[in-house]
Amino acid sequence: MDAPDISVIVPTLNEAANLTPLMERINAALSGRRYEVLIVDDNSHDNTPQICEALAKNFPLRLLVRTAPRDGLSGAVLFGMAEARGEILVVMDADLQHPPERLPELIAAIERGADFAVGSRYVKGGSIESGWTFFRAINSWVATALARPFAGRVSDPMSGFLALRRASYQSARRLTPLGYKIGLELLCKTRAQNVQEIPIHFGKRQAGESKLNLREQFRYLEHLSRLYDFSFPRLSPIVKFLIVTILSWSLAACYYVATRSIGWRPVGSLIIAYGLVVAVTAVFHARYVRTQREFLVHRRPWIDFLLSAACEWTACAVVAWYLISRAGVHREAEVFLISFIAALFVRYVLRKELLLDVRGLRHEIRKDEMHP
Repeated sequence: MDAPDISVIVPTLNEAANLTPLMERINAALSGRRYEVLIVDDNSHDNTPQICEALAKNFPLRLLVRTAPRDGLSGAVLFGMAEARGEILVVMDADLQHPPERLPELIAAIERGADFAVGSRYVKGGSIESGWTFFRAINSWVATALARPFAGRVSDPMSGFLALRRASYQSARRLTPLGYKIGLELLCKTRAQNVQEIPIHFGKRQAGESKLNLREQFRYLEHLSRLYDFSFPRLSPIVKFLIVTILSWSLAACYYVATRSIGWRPVGSLIIAYGLVVAVTAVFHARYVRTQREFLVHRRPWIDFLLSAACEWTACAVVAWYLISRAGVHREAEVFLISFIAALFVRYVLRKELLLDVRGLRHEIRKDEMHP
């Protein structure tokens, strides 16, 4: 088969019932064009392989099976892009919610010079199938709002129906997909400037079950965290540092007040209260190490964390003891604040020396993260 101009990448998981109508509609939409369809399957338990084998006799279809899938739908899309042969890459879902009839318009936008084309439900002419629940509508609105700082004026960055040139995909730096929002990942990491939105009617799933669940909602928040780090490499650590500090100090203050009310000594209460600060910080630290380990330059994240925690904790205890035993300070709020501020100062100094923060652990910005 001659090299295609267009590669349509369709990630699947138990979508066999949708594949035949999907291929028929794609073929009708791209009649006269040289194209290929890559079905990237995450080891489905239905008859996807048999359906694809039959369809491949009549359509330019290739089945790629990920036997040990990772990173969800986004990982499947990037796997397909790496295997694609076309100069224009298109991504769409298999469930027929994305209308194949809009493929020519998406592709035409790229051919006219757009960096990125998105099938949008929210621009003029776009629409959504009736039957969406109030919760789903609110969920979509909130997800879009959270992505606004780096999605710019794109009204529907969550669409998942998109097109871009192979060169744009290859220019993307540090792709770390997670979950379902591959369009958001590519839009951000390719630093697309000229984005065109094509109105679509977002239809109803024809067969199979939706993969969107509570776990995917949390993965989306984790994905957003990565994208904020990438888009705002200086501001993001500061904001996260403040969030962790406010959350942990609030819990520690509640614990301190509760233990003092039942007669615990102030120094002991403060020492254990600061342990809560360390515990909350450790949770955020673990999340970052788990999700970004392959990009860490500094390979001792937990040793540095324990060193910092021990120094902070010691500073808190020593200052609390001095204020009460030597300086004669007996105001509870004053002792709490001064002790915790001393510990925070130690954390800040060590963070500057070790680059130990909720985001980072890196001695330098990687070359592939530097802005052009």
